[in-house]
Amino acid sequence: MSGHSKWSTIKRKKGAADAQRGKIFTRLARDIMIAAREGGGDENSNTKLKLAVAKGKASNMPRENIERAILRGSGGADGEMMEEITYEGYGPEGVAFLIDVLTDNKNRTLAEVKRLFNRAGGSLASAGSVGWQFEKKGFITLAGEKLDFDNVFMAAAEAGADDVVDEEGTIVVNTPREMFAAVETALAENGYEIADAELRWEAKNESEIPVEKALQNMRLMEQLEELDDVQGVASNLAITDDVIAALEIA
Repeated sequence: MSGHSKWSTIKRKKGAADAQRGKIFTRLARDIMIAAREGGGDENSNTKLKLAVAKGKASNMPRENIERAILRGSGGADGEMMEEITYEGYGPEGVAFLIDVLTDNKNRTLAEVKRLFNRAGGSLASAGSVGWQFEKKGFITLAGEKLDFDNVFMAAAEAGADDVVDEEGTIVVNTPREMFAAVETALAENGYEIADAELRWEAKNESEIPVEKALQNMRLMEQLEELDDVQGVASNLAITDDVIAALEIA
């Protein structure tokens, strides 16, 4: 399992704590806004929006919040100019970071991101100096327990998936960027319920560093993800079993 996948598994276990911190509705609203901005405000013709709305409902997000997010994303009456930006940086020990943000004030967001990097002993980097170390890939998480792994693997492989992994009981299908939509459609047509589907950055090669420094980078990653404007954080940190063990003790 890649470092990013291990981090995703850790985050799933932390989901309840995230909700208690009051961050989840903000993140869900921004997911809905992005989906509406990219594909329009009609759930019937915008699969990404339909999935984002379903996630909002599953988290008991009020309907008026969902409708407001759709309106803002699609440029409705109270819509606003939102800008998507990817920042690049280095954490402790030179670990590479990519940070995707959606913001209505890039100066504010840049200052917040820069502050966290500086405090962690890292730094922001110039555009292109980090991005070449990553590629964008599709990740489709299936809902349900006791799914037949072999059947999922066959359906996904035939549709063009790269890999299928079992992340502690949760099946995740990895796809090339260009095959993401086709694989998602094929899985749905085969009767599988999609719990989550997204394109995100994946490191081409991972960097294994001392446990103490790895924990510093993971704290930086978590702090970045807690910023309201941040949509996703990727790094090339190798999250080893020793790092996970140390994280559970910390």
